[in-house]
Amino acid sequence: MFAEERQQQIAELVAGSGRVSVTLLAERFRITTETVRRDLATLETAGTVRRVHGGAVAADRFSTTEESINERAVQRPDQKMRIAQAALAIIPQASSGSVLIDAGSTTEVLAELLSRRAAVDPSASVEPRTELVVITHAIPIAGKLSSTPGIALQILGGRVRGLTQAAVGQATVDAARRIRPDIAFIGTNGIHASFGLSTPDPEEAAVKAAFVQSARRIVVLADSSKLDAETLVQFASLKDLDTLITDKEPSPELTAALTEAGVDVVIA
Repeated sequence: MFAEERQQQIAELVAGSGRVSVTLLAERFRITTETVRRDLATLETAGTVRRVHGGAVAADRFSTTEESINERAVQRPDQKMRIAQAALAIIPQASSGSVLIDAGSTTEVLAELLSRRAAVDPSASVEPRTELVVITHAIPIAGKLSSTPGIALQILGGRVRGLTQAAVGQATVDAARRIRPDIAFIGTNGIHASFGLSTPDPEEAAVKAAFVQSARRIVVLADSSKLDAETLVQFASLKDLDTLITDKEPSPELTAALTEAGVDVVIA
């Protein structure tokens, strides 16, 4: 195989999976790791990939890259639906208690499913009934749950960030620190073996960190495009997590790190 053909295939692999390792490429193409690194250097110069420690990622996966909530809402709908369904199963039906739902496209699907389930719950028509307290700082999530029977909605205030339609800032962080929800469903832009959970925006990261510190149980909802990814600001370590729900087996490196941290991994 000519070097140009191999490099084209490497570029296609990176585009398809978002990230590849030097070791994987060396094994796949039966070449040395030095040759792989030269190929990646060539592809990076051409603007096709971006080299990171141990491999390469797609050229558009910069630490500050962030799509709007509307853009993310239409991406990977099947995977997000499966993840949200697995998350919904964690919330006891017809039960009191409290959950926090972080901003995000996958958590928004969870809110939609929770609203549908509560609306058809037979116990919702019986008085008195228990109510599930749902806390959020995300405008779209609040909109889905604001009139749902059996749900007592609490909104954390602050400055609304247009890109994510979520409240951020010191007021939001302070409010998050004053609550103790039973479960927090957290979204993330990246989950990495050594860097943990991260997001591109410092204000979003501060709010997420407060959520992680406040809740009794932390459940992260992350489709496979977020696995092995690092963005600008870390907001939690893997040891802060209780459960990760995703749609694909994590890489061996991330799996080992999650196991060492005691994180329960659910493949939806």
